Order: sequence, then structure tokens, then C-alpha cells
Amino acid sequence: MMTVDEIFAEDRRNPPAERSLPWEENRDGLVVVVVPKPHWASDMVAFRLTDRAWCYYADWCANGPGARFFGHPDTRGDDVMMRSRAMIARELAEGLWVP
Repeated sequence: MMTVDEIFAEDRRNPPAERSLPWEENRDGLVVVVVPKPHWASDMVAFRLTDRAWCYYADWCANGPGARFFGHPDTRGDDVMMRSRAMIARELAEGLWVP
């Protein structure tokens, strides 16, 4: 049986534009969680790990911690990761992932 960590590691083997799960990136001490691009969006977004702020992924790639972050009322990067990990754990328990 696969684990949550193995599923996230396997997804990270894909290029960023082809990933389906969020991942962490660290530049100059600032950690963000990048949310994969939904089909309708023009760009991915990155949430600061511990602050309620987000930026466009292209801005993050170009400027790192100097990217323009916008306030977000209720989402931090760690919230995104916890929800995703919980979703995968539920799907594993239901037998929806096979090795």
C-alpha cells in the first residue's frame, strides 16, 4: 500500500505545470506552498507557509521573496498542505490509490 508521503513524492517528479498536488518551495528563507493550476486559471498561486498571503507563481519564480503578496482572509500554505494530505489519506483508506 502506498503512503501519503510516497504519493506526494511521486507527484513532485513531474514538472510544476503537470503536478496535481501542492508542494513547498523555499527561496532565501521564505517558504511557500504552490497550488497546482486548475484548468481554468491563467497561472498557479503560491501561499506563504505561515502567513495568510498569496502571490502568482510566475511572480514567485521571477522575484522569490520580493514577489508581490496579497492578503488572503483564511488561507495559509500549511492549511493547503494539511487539507491535501487529509484528502489523500481518506482516499487511501477508501482504497482509491493502488501501487
